[in-house]
Amino acid sequence: MFHDLTNLFYPKICNCCDSSLLKAEKVICTSCLHKLPTTNYHLDNENATKKVFDARLRLENATSLLYFKKKGMAQNLIHNLKYRKQQEIGVFLGKWLGEELATHPAFRKIECVIPVPLHRRKLKQRGFNQVTEFGKELAKKLNAPFIEDVLVKKSASRTQTFKKRLGRWGSIDESFMVENPTKLENKHILLVDDLVTTGATLEACGNKLLKIKNTKLSIATMAITD
Repeated sequence: MFHDLTNLFYPKICNCCDSSLLKAEKVICTSCLHKLPTTNYHLDNENATKKVFDARLRLENATSLLYFKKKGMAQNLIHNLKYRKQQEIGVFLGKWLGEELATHPAFRKIECVIPVPLHRRKLKQRGFNQVTEFGKELAKKLNAPFIEDVLVKKSASRTQTFKKRLGRWGSIDESFMVENPTKLENKHILLVDDLVTTGATLEACGNKLLKIKNTKLSIATMAITD
């Protein structure tokens, strides 16, 4: 009765289509769940996510859970996560992808999970890093530690619209730094983010992590632009 009364005044809605969720549904409705554009990239190591970084970043494996299209379902999920503070979306997607990766021999070798960090100013403004819960759930499923105090964003992002690609990459690369690198020495790292577009941010972070002694790197994201 309490659940029904609460739902009457504060209805829980699907983060994809905005319809009311049934009692047994969480985050998204059953109809949308079956329509989500999944990639299954973890089953093919020569996938589009990994190819984004060809000749740019030395990767062991890479995967993305969903295809991201403008005004599509994945965009709705990530928008609601970042701007409506629906952090349960990160938990939901992390559990889902984590269960998939835990069955894959290559991803079972992951030894720690690292999120792409936010600058402290952006973190204070937003109140949370949208990748944190996603990364924590991946770490749980892979039985690996989740580490947030090694990769740090030292400068806030500025508009890159009018900069040439090389200059833009250089400014992004200089935005990140590594602290306490010994925590990651000799480890296979899984770097996680919400979305792959150009890959510039993940590339900058990955190159910093690969400078740590004897590290290997893989990448996992919620989505990739289709």
